[in-house]
Amino acid sequence: MPLELAISYALGDSSTTGLTAREESVTRLVANGLTDKEIAARLRISPRTAENHVQRIREKLGLRSRAQIARWFAEVNLSGADQAPWHETKPP
Repeated sequence: MPLELAISYALGDSSTTGLTAREESVTRLVANGLTDKEIAARLRISPRTAENHVQRIREKLGLRSRAQIARWFAEVNLSGADQAPWHETKPP
């Protein structure tokens, strides 16, 4: 996790995840175990675009795997950060 984001997180600044709204949606779907192809279908984007979103999320958060994204999501979600994007559920 980048230092600036880690400091914001440690200070309890829940307004800053460092991710765009779309990246937050993709993060939620990754945490739910969806593949890039399933994410693409759910968000009506190409699988390559979904893959790019996941890659940018990993880069922004300094993570290496989808499992680490899921763990990060769980930690942020349990701390109550940005409730709206994390809990929105829209059917495809």
